[in-house]
Amino acid sequence: MKLKLQDLEVGYLYLTSAQQYRAVLAIKGEFMIYAPSLEGTAPLKPSTPQLPFDNQPFKKCQTLTFAKKDYQAFELNGTTALKHALTPAQLAEAIAQCNAKAAIAGL
Repeated sequence: MKLKLQDLEVGYLYLTSAQQYRAVLAIKGEFMIYAPSLEGTAPLKPSTPQLPFDNQPFKKCQTLTFAKKDYQAFELNGTTALKHALTPAQLAEAIAQCNAKAAIAGL
């Protein structure tokens, strides 16, 4: 399923059909920065100690390009949806894991 541009929000987690989690870290105009996991990542569970972005470089792309990827609904914390909100602590963790603080400031 493709996303609509209005579905993209900072601080949300998405899952591609290739089992890659993507956390949207920043959006400015038609560009965005996101944290990608490896493809084929195991499903997240409430007991998962941290997000799966450690040592993965952040990505910058056009929001339109991001939205055109195939996404799927996934379950997290008892809810199934196409996107799940990250807590402020989880968003900060994703930014730190992929070292995106300077890139976000420069966006």
